Parts: sequence; structure tokens; C-alpha cells
Amino acid sequence: MLPHEQEQSLNERQDNRGPRPNPYILVVDDEPDIRNLLQEILEDEGYEVSIAENGETARIAHRERRPDLVLLDIWMPDVDGITLLKEWSDEGGGLPMPVIMMSGHGTVETAVEATRLGAYDFIEKPLSLVKLLLTIEHALEQEKLQRENQGLKRHSHIPQEPIGRSAVMQRLREQVKRIAQHETWILMTGESGSGMNVIAHYLHNCSPQKERPFIEISVASMSPDNAARELFGYEEDGKTHYGLLEQANGGTLFLSDVGDMDLTTQAKLNSALETKTFLRAGSDQPVQVFVRVVAATHYDLEQLIEQGKFRKDLYYQLNVVPLRVPSLREHREDVPELLNYYVNLYVEQEKLPYRQFSLAAQNRLRNYHWPGNIRELSNLVQRLLIIGAGTEISLEEIEQALGTQQQVVPGLPLGYDRPLREAREQFEKAYLEYQLQQHGGSVGKVAKIVGLERTHLYRKLRSLEIDPKQVSEKES
Repeated sequence: MLPHEQEQSLNERQDNRGPRPNPYILVVDDEPDIRNLLQEILEDEGYEVSIAENGETARIAHRERRPDLVLLDIWMPDVDGITLLKEWSDEGGGLPMPVIMMSGHGTVETAVEATRLGAYDFIEKPLSLVKLLLTIEHALEQEKLQRENQGLKRHSHIPQEPIGRSAVMQRLREQVKRIAQHETWILMTGESGSGMNVIAHYLHNCSPQKERPFIEISVASMSPDNAARELFGYEEDGKTHYGLLEQANGGTLFLSDVGDMDLTTQAKLNSALETKTFLRAGSDQPVQVFVRVVAATHYDLEQLIEQGKFRKDLYYQLNVVPLRVPSLREHREDVPELLNYYVNLYVEQEKLPYRQFSLAAQNRLRNYHWPGNIRELSNLVQRLLIIGAGTEISLEEIEQALGTQQQVVPGLPLGYDRPLREAREQFEKAYLEYQLQQHGGSVGKVAKIVGLERTHLYRKLRSLEIDPKQVSEKES
């Protein structure tokens, strides 16, 4: 149960902190009657609507705030809709939102061109409002499914909900479901590898914003030089590039490893969260943002504040509702269920041979201290499936694996039966993946530790087909 004071604070602050869950539609048409009618009808349907009377006004509105969908007239006095469609498509290598074209003088050629540029549909005037509303609904649903499919590919290793039947995990799930109903910000703390990203996904999926975007940012993997552009976006050569904060608009922004954020980016993020506006790099036009922020860290942020490494104002901005994620040591009875989950995961996704943990092996692992938490358990399962033989994982094999962990770096099985070049590549790949896992995907930190120039390390990662962001996401 949340403390009374925390519930009260949560209810008082959610109105001015929470996102606006309704999709935001930009209507672009030079006919006032059509603009106003569409705005009135769409707002009655629960959408948030802005209107633009011509192409230039549409450019400004599109730049000021990323729409979830655009209704775009083709024939306008200054800039035609096809030109705008092409501009928006060129800015980010594809349209950042679904666009429905409208015209009273459409031709087959125009419709084909609009479709080629990525328009979702082409509707002729006079508009059938029933057809228009249905098309909008389908376009938003398709956009949602595309986001979900992309998320499934990136996060296919992440459970749908925190795994475990222990009392600790049951309480955690209930607490998360209760918090999820309030549009407030959360600061998660826990040991590295304890599964805070699983909690963040679960919280979003339990919330009223579950239909809206979920954007995850691994702060440790962002270069300080590029963090502001990646987070807030930028404008360059007349083109608008939406940042991750804007992509999360109306939904959830998950900041993992928030304690690794540099002070300059901290200041900009605090200002954005405080005012609900920010500036893209290269622009002086403020952008509105309505987003739920979930931050996670394995650091003691109050200690970092004392050391001058974390801003006090940002800490209090994020720490509306604190949520502690338990270590695996605190719910060891869930180890057998976790072992089973990761065996099935690696068998299905990586086509590894199925192996079953013996009862003695499970009992040994239940009593293991798990300094690396669920991340360590996942790595252990993967390694045993790769290098082991037979259908059962025995107690002896577990003892050998745990003994090896104490003597060499975890996760580095050596292929002694391979040619030297292949064994070296195998070691380098496992070694660099391990270093990236330990440092949240930060190439800069790993470069210092392994003694390589950053450019040389990037080249080495490419040659070994290692994506730092994927490694960081997989092991968060």
C-alpha cells in the first residue's frame, strides 16, 4: 500500500504532470468551413486537434509539435499537399506519422504519387465523415501495431510481466498496477541487472496510456556530445528531426541508467520536464511535450547529488513516486521459474538446443547469491545451452560453471577446439559484449577500460557485428 502522503501527493500532482493520452491530429485545409467542421467533429470524437489554413502554417504547426496523424488537403494556394508530404517524408527517411490526403480534384496520378511518398490513404471531397473517421481509426491502429512490432523485435527477450510467484514479486506487481493508474512520474531504484526495464514495460502496459508510445532511452549508451540531439531532436537545412522525447509524446518515456546522464543534458531535461516545453537543437521555437517519465538507476542519486554529479532539482522532479525493485537474492524461490523462462527464450529465439535443469541443479542455483541478479542468471542459462551437452543440466555442470565464474570473466566460454583466429574473435566478441553490459552500452567508458581509441573500438564492434544499444537493451 502506498503511504497516505504519497497517495495524496500523487493525486495532487498528476493533473499537471501527466501526458495527454488522446491522439493529436493536425488538419490542413484552405477552406475554413471544412477546417472548422473537421475540428469540431474530431474533438467530439475525443481527439486533440489543431488546424492550419495553408502549407506554411502547416509547416509551422508540424515543427512546433509532432502530430499523431495529419489530414492534408492537396490543393492549397501557397504550397500543395504533395510538396509537404515529400518534405516530411524526406526529413526522417519516411513519414513520422500517418497522413491522409484529401482532395476535391484528385487524379489517379496524384493518388499514386501520394501513396508512393507514404500517405496512408487518399479521400475525395465532398468528405464522407463516416468513412473519414473509420480511416483515421484504422490509420492510428496500424501505426500502433507497427510500433508494437518494432518494440517486439527490440524487446522480444523481455517478459510481459515480472516473473515470479513469490510474495515479494506478487507485492511488486500489485504495487506497479496501482501506480500505473496515476499519470505520475516514477523513480525506480535497484541493483544492476534486477530487471527494471521489465517493470517499466509492465507499468506502461497496465496504464491508461498503454495504446500510446513507449520509448526507452539507455542514458549510459548516449554520447554526451550527441545526447541533446538524440533526446530533443534537431532542425537542420530546413528539416525537422524528432528526438526521443517528442516520439514519446502522450505516452511513456523510460530513462534507464539516468544516473549516467551528463550535467548539461540533466539541466536541459529538467527544464523540459518543468515547463513541458523544450527547444530542438538549431531552433528557437519551443515544442510542447506531454509525457510520463519513468526513470531507473542503480546508483544512490542522493550520494551523486552530494558529489556534484546529479542535479538536485532533477532528482526531485523525477522522484514523485519512488519504486524499489528487489534483487534476485530477495526472491530466490523464483529462480526455477526464471531458469525455465530463459531456457525457452533461447531455444525459441536463438535456436539453441533444449536442456532441462535437474532438481539438484535448481536447488543449488536457488541458494546461489546472484551478485549480477537476473542478468547473470540469463547469461548463465545461455552459456550452459551453448557449451553443454546432453538434455539435462547436472549439479556438477552448475558447480563447474559457478567455479569458472569465480576464476574468469562471466559469459566468456572459450572454444579450445577452434582455430586460433576463430577462438580469438570468439573471445573478443564475448569480452566486449561483457564490458558493454557492465557499463550500460557506453562505448566511451568501454574504450577507456580496454585501452582503445573510441574510433578503433567502433570499428572493432562493427567487424564483430556488435550493436552497443542492443547489448545494453538486452541486459538491462
